Amino acid sequence: MSTPTPTPTPTTGGAAAALGAALAAEYAAIWAYGPIGVRLTDAARKAARDAEAAHRRRRDELVLQLSTGGGQVPADRAGYALPFPVTDRAGALRLAVEVEERTAAYWRAAVAATTGADRERALAALVDCAVRATRWRRTAGTTPLTVPYPGRPA
Repeated sequence: MSTPTPTPTPTTGGAAAALGAALAAEYAAIWAYGPIGVRLTDAARKAARDAEAAHRRRRDELVLQLSTGGGQVPADRAGYALPFPVTDRAGALRLAVEVEERTAAYWRAAVAATTGADRERALAALVDCAVRATRWRRTAGTTPLTVPYPGRPA
């Protein structure tokens, strides 16, 4: 999955830019759940559908917020490059963790760049991504299940 580059930083462009970058990350996450979901079954497939729906809701809220606030709404791309081939369940779970971690990084930058209600929404999104990444790690049998600072570059 190709997410917007460079690695998000809270100091470049202010709140509108950070929220725009988070929106671009949400676009990429939504796209990635297609290849993820087709490699999963049963409860894991349902979790992938639920994750995609959560990212779609957040995308829709951000598009509305940025467009009504006079901000620039970044366009979605036609497609994204996956960081590795997803050919089986293990690859799909690995990608799901990576999707949530990458998206969390953009929300972490948005937390630092925003204030008030925007910061609260960004923090809620960061927590949501971190919790979902933990659930995917548990499903994959990966340890450790959690990371000390979600969204922080390794």
